[in-house]
Amino acid sequence: MQDPTPERAEESRAAASAEGGGAFCLQKVFEEAQGSSQLSASPAEPPAVTVVAVERYLARAPPAAPPQYWYDVTLADGARRHRCHLAPRLNGLVQRARLRAGTRLRLTRYSYRYDEKRLNRGFLCLEGLEWVGSAAATATAAAAAGSPPDSHRPLLPLRGDNRHYLPLWNNEDPYGDVWVPDRPPVQVDVDVSRLTSLGDLEMTWRSRVHFHPLLVRILHKSRLRYYGKPEKKTDMPYQAYFEVADRSGMMSMVLWNSLCPEWYHSMKVGTVLLLAKYAIKASYPFKTQPTPGDLQMKRFATIEISLNVRDPPTEISIIPEEMVKPEWGLPEVKYRFITRSDLDDLPHNHSCDVIGLVTFVGRAERARKREHSEDFWLYRWAHAIDGTSDQPFILELFATSQPDVFERIHPMTYLVCTQMRVIQGLTENPSRTVYLTTSNESQIFITGWHRGQPYIKDAKVKNFIQWTESQNEADQIKKTVIGGYYPFPRPPDSFVKYCKNNEVESVLKPIGEIGKEIEDLHYREHKRIAVQGIISAIRCVSYNDAAEEAPGGELIWKDTSQSLGNSVSKEDSVDTGKNEEVDSFLGPPCTPEEHQHQARLSKGSSVKRKTRYRCRRDAEEGCTSVSPVSSYPYFTRTVRRKLGLDDYQHGHSVQDKNGQAVSDSLQYCTDQEGVSNIRETEETERTCDSWQSDLWAQVKDKLMNYFHHSKIFPESIPCKFDYVRKDLLMQQYNLHAAVHQPIEARTDKTINEFKSANGLGYYEVTVLGINHDVAIDVAFLPLFFPDKPHLFQLEDIQNDTLLSCMSCISACQQKATSGRLCDTFPLSDEIVKAAKELDGKHVICILDICHLGDDKVEVFLSKIYKTVESGVLDPM
Repeated sequence: MQDPTPERAEESRAAASAEGGGAFCLQKVFEEAQGSSQLSASPAEPPAVTVVAVERYLARAPPAAPPQYWYDVTLADGARRHRCHLAPRLNGLVQRARLRAGTRLRLTRYSYRYDEKRLNRGFLCLEGLEWVGSAAATATAAAAAGSPPDSHRPLLPLRGDNRHYLPLWNNEDPYGDVWVPDRPPVQVDVDVSRLTSLGDLEMTWRSRVHFHPLLVRILHKSRLRYYGKPEKKTDMPYQAYFEVADRSGMMSMVLWNSLCPEWYHSMKVGTVLLLAKYAIKASYPFKTQPTPGDLQMKRFATIEISLNVRDPPTEISIIPEEMVKPEWGLPEVKYRFITRSDLDDLPHNHSCDVIGLVTFVGRAERARKREHSEDFWLYRWAHAIDGTSDQPFILELFATSQPDVFERIHPMTYLVCTQMRVIQGLTENPSRTVYLTTSNESQIFITGWHRGQPYIKDAKVKNFIQWTESQNEADQIKKTVIGGYYPFPRPPDSFVKYCKNNEVESVLKPIGEIGKEIEDLHYREHKRIAVQGIISAIRCVSYNDAAEEAPGGELIWKDTSQSLGNSVSKEDSVDTGKNEEVDSFLGPPCTPEEHQHQARLSKGSSVKRKTRYRCRRDAEEGCTSVSPVSSYPYFTRTVRRKLGLDDYQHGHSVQDKNGQAVSDSLQYCTDQEGVSNIRETEETERTCDSWQSDLWAQVKDKLMNYFHHSKIFPESIPCKFDYVRKDLLMQQYNLHAAVHQPIEARTDKTINEFKSANGLGYYEVTVLGINHDVAIDVAFLPLFFPDKPHLFQLEDIQNDTLLSCMSCISACQQKATSGRLCDTFPLSDEIVKAAKELDGKHVICILDICHLGDDKVEVFLSKIYKTVESGVLDPM
């Protein structure tokens, strides 16, 4: 019921006392709940505790119900640790990353529940929680959590009959101490005269009960498959497939249940196994099949080797590679490496292996496996170059049951991906849309994990290493980007292709239901939805790459994305990291340390935002058709003096309705209110940074609902990679860890201070519902730059003129704003022309939505389809 006390109890007690919780507050909580007649309590002064871990496991449910999960939360009060059960009605706090390891809480209501099927067994159930929101509380959390318990005994879930915990964010990764890291090879005398072969097994398996030992080499390894069901009582419901071979051919081998935690990590591609007391069964007909490196190798597909903990209890021995004798005839592992110059000519679904230097890696995201399910695929995108083409490999990397590798992928590392599948034919221009995705048998390796892998002998791998040795590291690192929103794969060039096998009615969502779609999102869940609407307004929004120092040492993300009527942004959390040396290609695995501290908007910044909003509102009320115009971001007096902003002014040229140039001078004043005095233009429907349609001017004050989802967050912005602070960047774009990692060192930089990779800013696009009663503000992030082809390529897609114009910030626009810390960048004439072509017309907007944790949700515009295109009816 209680976990062992950490050794650093004195330091932790002091931290808890400083937070007002007092030492041993969790013990008092237990006693208070158990002593109540209702076995529950709501203290007048809720005790403060730190969340040390949040762990997930399968919940009891009716047999026909989809899998659901329970959560146990480990709390620390500075002296003790207790595992408590989270009331199921609060599961959404975990699913949206509001309740996570490392946060500080107050317990407002709790109860004690006895397990009626066991003697003297019970647990505390958390019924009500309150967040301790100060920066000091977050800094105290690491000290309050203390060091991990000394005991390494596996802890069983508090409820139900489960014998293990699952990883917090997916089901494919191994999690917990029950998974043995590596079993060393053993000295075994191999009696070749007693061995059988895979070919003999296929011919004789039906006539035998016991089989002679097998000596095989692993050629392929699958990710783990968790098949737990509420009605099943299997202790460890896991399986993993391997393809093993001897001189006679190749056959599937299945590792079952409790043997998976014991052997999965040790069974690597290339490992030689001696197997005894195994079972032979007919093959499962629907399992995936890897493509062998040697296409001439015979495959025995009718049967498979089954390794179980009993019936019979399999005996497994790993033979050291130095003991493997050539006369045994075991085949070598062969690969099918391709270069980037080969990729465009390969057919769809072709299997291959690749190696490259990572130039971009995106944040970890999740996709729901089935609608209304709580099971998710975990994935991220990456770019890698190999010197054979100007184009990178675009890689969709799903979790391959290698969490240590998956979480440590970063730019400037050498990445190897095996058993990748080619995805081809999304558009008429395959060179811009072809990408590779992982298969069930894919394995990924990065710098630090290459030593001893069979592929280091491959000729194309050696050629790649020679190419990297000829490259200038400083030049390559300039091309690197990490994290942020990544709109790939791009939607196809027609809405008919987008719908694929679905009816249009099942694909389209009413704009009014977007709120429900967002409410149902889980943490880092990415979803793409289609809505009908009318493009009614566009506004340029600039953001600064640096965070401003605020009173108390807190850091501000200077956000200028607030729409009219939108509320002041909530606090954001950022992470810091620690320096680490560069790994060599064959170097040992690195172990980055994770560090955290929070930053939030100061009250002073909020006041300034409200002032700017009032200024825009007053300007709008004074004219019948003026778009909201962003004003100058708030700077401290010292910063303004250094930047020379007190005397700053600039002008832009726009076209009036007669096609003549009109000077639109925007003067930034520095009075006490910080108000921007904006001189009106002759063309009232447009300012230098915004455009709105006549229809929008007529209906915007008569809407039933107006949703504001154009705000973007630090997690949305791709950053230029900083090798010195790569741990901080990796932590920011990975998922929150299940177990709190104490902060042992801090850096002087936050995620907000890293240089943005996408230039000046982004666009706020207003989409009006086709019934003119609902509207939504969404964001469009221009990630495509013709002067930086190493980042992302501009795709000239049919029916996407507007987004193509917004994607390419012209050189003259960048020159017009270079060196100026302004709040707006000019809206080009090309964008206004493309917007006017869509004025009043019904279009289909493809929106990418992603939950970033807490209450942060980004909504990006990804594609616009005209409803008059072939195969889509124009609404009457």
